[in-house]
Amino acid sequence: MANPTVIKLQDGNVMPQLGLGVWQASNEEVITAIQKALEVGYRSIDTAAAYKNEEGVGKALKNSALNREDLFITTKLWNDNHKRPREALLDSLKKLQLDYIDLYLMHWPVPAIDHYVEAWKGMIELQKEGLIKSIGVCNFQIHHLQRLIDETGVAPVINQIELHPLMQQRQLHAWNATHKIQTESWSPLAQGGKGVFDQKIIRDLADKYGKTPAQIVIRWHLDNGLVVIPKSVTPSRIAENFDVWDFRLDKDELGDIAKLDQGKRLGPDPDQFSG
Repeated sequence: MANPTVIKLQDGNVMPQLGLGVWQASNEEVITAIQKALEVGYRSIDTAAAYKNEEGVGKALKNSALNREDLFITTKLWNDNHKRPREALLDSLKKLQLDYIDLYLMHWPVPAIDHYVEAWKGMIELQKEGLIKSIGVCNFQIHHLQRLIDETGVAPVINQIELHPLMQQRQLHAWNATHKIQTESWSPLAQGGKGVFDQKIIRDLADKYGKTPAQIVIRWHLDNGLVVIPKSVTPSRIAENFDVWDFRLDKDELGDIAKLDQGKRLGPDPDQFSG
């Protein structure tokens, strides 16, 4: 089996291309989920203040025999803390029982409140202090990103967005790439694969490679150069989602999956969402 791949970010830091998402998991669930994930080879865990499970993540990491530098931990600044990123980060660090965060993301731009540039400036300072290795955003559209760059001169290293075969966001993905912003996919399996796993092309590729539909879709993300964080608390599914290093999709197969794009957003619209 090939080794899990890593991505070099614009700031020189390196992150695993495939990680474990823990959205909608309780503190108890994440402890067992992360234990299983680390056992099968995951080294990247993606949580958020809004998930209310950072304490469980912290306990799981504390229980691990792995060195801190071998782990890549992401958490996120929630919408009501845009004016106080320092307090929010310190709270997350305490819950996670960590001295620093590998990647701190602003969860949403919330343009209706319009504090996202101020929040970004605060995150830049926290990075300079060494409390964060890398800083990025989630759910930012091109105009939000352009404003951050214009007003601070600092581009996010990551833009984590809803991205799956039904919502491929090719224009935003391309814009990110042009500006050396790595695109990361949330809801990569379209929230359980509804409308994706039953597509003929996905089923045919699963048969061809002896893989599950979920593994085909995860491989599609990887082969498109995306960072991907499928969420699961089921041990067998956690292992299955990571067993994707022994095959690759070819150009024609990637193109066939690209045809599934419907622009179908399953989550909120970033221009409207305020949490």
